[in-house]
Amino acid sequence: MTLPSTAKDFTVERTARPTSDADRAAALDNPKFGIKFSDHMVRMVWTDEDGWQSRVVEPYAPLQLDPASSVLHYANEIFEGLKAYKWADGSIWTFRPQANAERLQRSARRMALPEVSVEDFIGSIEALVQVDSEWVPTTPESSLYLRPFTIATDVFLGLRRPKRVEYLVIASPSGPYFAGGVKPVSIWVERDYHRAGPGGTGAAKCGGNYASSLMPMIEAGKRGFDQVMYLDAVTSDVVEELGGMNVFIVLKDGTVATPILNGNILEGVTRSSIIELLSERDYKVVERDITVSELREGIANGDVVEAFACGTAAIITPMGRLAGEDFDLTIGDGQPGEVTMSVRQQLTDIQYGRAEDTYGWMHRLA
Repeated sequence: MTLPSTAKDFTVERTARPTSDADRAAALDNPKFGIKFSDHMVRMVWTDEDGWQSRVVEPYAPLQLDPASSVLHYANEIFEGLKAYKWADGSIWTFRPQANAERLQRSARRMALPEVSVEDFIGSIEALVQVDSEWVPTTPESSLYLRPFTIATDVFLGLRRPKRVEYLVIASPSGPYFAGGVKPVSIWVERDYHRAGPGGTGAAKCGGNYASSLMPMIEAGKRGFDQVMYLDAVTSDVVEELGGMNVFIVLKDGTVATPILNGNILEGVTRSSIIELLSERDYKVVERDITVSELREGIANGDVVEAFACGTAAIITPMGRLAGEDFDLTIGDGQPGEVTMSVRQQLTDIQYGRAEDTYGWMHRLA
């Protein structure tokens, strides 16, 4: 899919100390999410007077921030996540980048940050991947994870709309989320802590949402669970999302349900893609409130036969166990379900170029 791009407007300043071929090969042979980073990064600068300027691909390096930089005190930052995939013919593609660009804009509006245009967003990832194309791994289910983010860097202690902002993109070669194959995860239902509340920042992709989820996730880990399911802040019964993934359930009658976007839930790009794929396969996909009470009853009586979560990192993650303070249930037979695995295969086949992209979702980067 051809999208508007300012890639040609980015100046390239290549590093004088590139990673050796041997060290890069070692990183690509066993890529780990967010551990190693490519040689370059993108930087754009915005000021209240001049808007966005200084489009540069430059050497990856530590940032220099004044101790009074606004982001360090008021957390005015947002980010995105998407992947670059190397196809069998050597070309490099990404999945629905315009959707990520538009979500970054929505996050910017909520967090009082300047919006990056779709053209600059697409241009920034094209420019970076074209310079660091050798960093895209080719092992099965691997990719180059791209992390665009915006931070307020004006020097001021006080609450106001930032007057200086930087937009950056970094890249990390990443392997499959499930090193040993796709396995069901166990979910702890959290009733005491909430990810977001009405009128809050739940629909924005900002760091504060994730920082506040760390303590409940650690506590769930101590109980032996992989992920936390967050509920609404009003009734503590309506399912919203996991720490970083959207939720789907599959009912015995063939209906697939997912929590409706209510202002508290991040609108996932993978989520919307799954809805489209399943709808075209004649599943009845319903966006509605799903309560823990309904889940407990449905899992116990067999009405809920599958459950899965989805997001950029893991694509689709089957759920095998759901538990809380007063219940502990196995979903279906505890193994990945047919709907879960078939839609996962369909989606990844499109992303890796193994199947025709009839939706116009893929965009060539290099």
